[in-house]
Amino acid sequence: MKLKVISFSLRSLMARASLLTMGLCLALYSTSSDGMAQSRVVRLAVVIDLKESDLLADILPDFEKQTGYQVDVKSGTGTYIFDLARNGNADLVISHYGHSEVESLVTEGLGLWPHTVFANQSALLGPGSDPAHIRELSDAIEGFRRIAETKSPFLVNNLPVIKYLERVLWEGAGRPEKGDWYIDLDLQGQKATEKAAEIGAYTLWGLNPFLRFQEQHNPDLQALLFNDALLQQMMVSIVVNPKNVPGVNFEGAQAFQQYLIAPATQARLRAFRFPGFDYQIWWASGLNNDVAGIE
Repeated sequence: MKLKVISFSLRSLMARASLLTMGLCLALYSTSSDGMAQSRVVRLAVVIDLKESDLLADILPDFEKQTGYQVDVKSGTGTYIFDLARNGNADLVISHYGHSEVESLVTEGLGLWPHTVFANQSALLGPGSDPAHIRELSDAIEGFRRIAETKSPFLVNNLPVIKYLERVLWEGAGRPEKGDWYIDLDLQGQKATEKAAEIGAYTLWGLNPFLRFQEQHNPDLQALLFNDALLQQMMVSIVVNPKNVPGVNFEGAQAFQQYLIAPATQARLRAFRFPGFDYQIWWASGLNNDVAGIE
């Protein structure tokens, strides 16, 4: 009887061990399947201006069709998109090159070397009557000089990048005296643009946000001068470093970065138009990279 009990116990243990092994295999398979599914998703973190411009909506379906990847886009201002990268919640970041967080992400070893991908731009905005006659000039400094010369009202936009650009225009125009025509009410962004429309003044702002604002509010303000490289602001892509940030889809991030700087994509984004505005608003920057071997 004792032998039978021992035999029964061994069979019971073996059965339990077999069930445990099967359960472990299923768990490993499930984890592996989840990992495989995750590897087909590229988590993209971008500045809000890019997300709201509809450029990504134009190019992402083409990338996804070509590669089989799916792109999950998150956007924000300030440090938000860089915090996503630091915390392992983004595979690729796209930001203006001059953002302070670009440098820190790379120097901290959390992001790889930036690649230039494209540039967006600012514009000189003004009333439809255009008293300074700057409409469609290709020289922003000449446009600012005419505004100062005719003493047409100019409202300052105190966004740091726009303020810097204005200083370049002012220096290039010969440092004209800032008299009554030069109006600084300590306003920024949309509020500055709204005030400019209200008082019939010229101002500077990003072309993309202005076109969205114009579409929604129909102000008495137009984008008059925008076809000058001086008005462009470079954007870069940064692949999150998989050696120092866990969970990064390195291959997917690399694939999308290569897609962005491919000649076909660079030509496509150059041809992109905002509805109702038949002028170029995105500028190709892929040529600034090491393009050997890129097709």
